Amino acid sequence: MPENTTTDGTSRRRLLARTGALGVSIAFAGNLTELFAGTAAAQNLGHTGYGPLVPDPKGLLDLPEGFRYRVLSREGDRLRSGEGLVPSNHDGMTALRGRHGRVHLVRNHENRADGRVPVPTVEGLTYDPAGKGGCTALTLDSRGRVLSERVGIAGTAVNCAGGPTPWGTWLTCEETEDRAGTNGYTKDHGFIFEVDPADPHRSGAVPLTAMGRFQHEAIAVDPRRGIVYETEDAFEKPFGLFYRFLPHQPHGGLGTLRAGGRLQAMRVPGVPDLSSIQETGASFRNIEWVDVPDPLAAGTPIRHQDFGPKGITHAQKLEGCYWGGRSVYFVSSFARRAEGSAADHYGQIWRYDPAERRLTLVIVFGPDTDLQLPGESPDNICLAPSGGLMVCEDGNGAQHVYGVTRRGEVYAMARNAQNIGTPQEPEWGEFAGVTFSPDGGTMYVNCYTPGTTFAVTGPWRG
Repeated sequence: MPENTTTDGTSRRRLLARTGALGVSIAFAGNLTELFAGTAAAQNLGHTGYGPLVPDPKGLLDLPEGFRYRVLSREGDRLRSGEGLVPSNHDGMTALRGRHGRVHLVRNHENRADGRVPVPTVEGLTYDPAGKGGCTALTLDSRGRVLSERVGIAGTAVNCAGGPTPWGTWLTCEETEDRAGTNGYTKDHGFIFEVDPADPHRSGAVPLTAMGRFQHEAIAVDPRRGIVYETEDAFEKPFGLFYRFLPHQPHGGLGTLRAGGRLQAMRVPGVPDLSSIQETGASFRNIEWVDVPDPLAAGTPIRHQDFGPKGITHAQKLEGCYWGGRSVYFVSSFARRAEGSAADHYGQIWRYDPAERRLTLVIVFGPDTDLQLPGESPDNICLAPSGGLMVCEDGNGAQHVYGVTRRGEVYAMARNAQNIGTPQEPEWGEFAGVTFSPDGGTMYVNCYTPGTTFAVTGPWRG
């Protein structure tokens, strides 16, 4: 049983953030203060959002009054490098500081074997010519104008999320376990690859095999210890695991992760399924880390492997992951009893403090909200320098980017206005890859379908 029940002595359930015309409504329990402890964002919270979303006359992106967007890139357009077309299925992304005020955006493309627009194959940057996924890299000048757009890595598959490294590269993650011979692939997939957006040929297309072969989602790097935390998005039983990778060269730079290390999975004693924990503030000490028997999953997927008589801890739909303060935070997007989970929820955010070996449930979304309303499936997350936490939605109905303040207010920051359905049965693609420029003045975010990358500026509160 958890040793605590809540972080503030109460069990709090709030109905939050209604934005007029859109009728946004999220219910969640938790204390948001913990999400921002020790971060710059902790000093900049407290407002209740930026007001109702204003319908975009161009039908692309609805934002609060005073905010504006620019389309940086759209699937099917020509890459400025001349290498081919902008690929489809825009997913995870990061913004890295460049020289002379420049910003490097590196963006995943979650293309499967049937991807609409593949990442163009480029000599020296292609892992498997049959793979249609990968990354593209945009370089922006100090005024936010696109200077270049090119392939970062090609020939990979289902590049979902990932995460930045302290040395200025991007770790892109394959969310698949397909082997050579499956779907036409010529090599095994399910790996992490390192991408240098400033000069992709420096990083090449080398799988970081010691970091495991599984359905990767996201990573976060402990900048002090060099440990890499990894989430697994496996929504069928047995569900995914939460991992850490202990590199042999923990404080290196580009390419050092190729030197290998140890892959371990998290065991929460007495908790085989994280969805069974429903009380925010529930906290577990003495978290155990168990060596993965076969990181390459040569015979058996890792989540099926034998971790001994105590087993291992699983969770449905492990997604976003980030480092904040002295802890790593990760998201379980949803859990459903009907699909084999121990309990239902619309999303959890967990915090692991490695110094104390303590795991804490910080936030639970739903499930006591109207299924027709948005907010049931938080996905990619990031800390916003001037607005707290930003959460990308991947659920039913209208799709939003939500802001969350330390006081617990949830507000709609953006809505995808691109209807990919019909007037009678509208449908909107999910948001992904939300991130901020190094100076905090611009929010970048992707629309998954049709693949579109936006830059959002406006009166961010600091």
